[in-house]
Amino acid sequence: MTPAHGPDAADTSDVSTVVEFRGGSAMIPAARDVVHRFVTRLAELGVDLADTFLDAARLVASELVTNALRHAPGPCRLTLTLVDDRVEIAVSDTGDAFPTFLPRDPLRVGRHGLEIVTRLCGEVITKPHAEGKTVYARLPLT
Repeated sequence: MTPAHGPDAADTSDVSTVVEFRGGSAMIPAARDVVHRFVTRLAELGVDLADTFLDAARLVASELVTNALRHAPGPCRLTLTLVDDRVEIAVSDTGDAFPTFLPRDPLRVGRHGLEIVTRLCGEVITKPHAEGKTVYARLPLT
């Protein structure tokens, strides 16, 4: 039994969702809505979630989708996958430039998205692919 399973929980070994976005600022709130539905599904399956999980997952997804919107031409894909005791939030886009981690600066206005995502998830991994890149972040359930 993995930490994501409770004794009477449904099989959660293959819980994921994938949504394609064509672009435009409407994809940011749409991504938050996708996360909300996914987390509702996890709860219905009996997955144990921290009280703050939904807000954190929505924030991580919207930060990653915002970065794709700002820095990559074309569409992007949001993939949410339950992986053991975490949800992997992955955003694929058509840009070839990797995210830039800026030095900590509490006086800087904006451009703190990756700091926030890294703080919540522990790490952010970017992998290139033929059409661009995918940024992965795994958010703990509890």
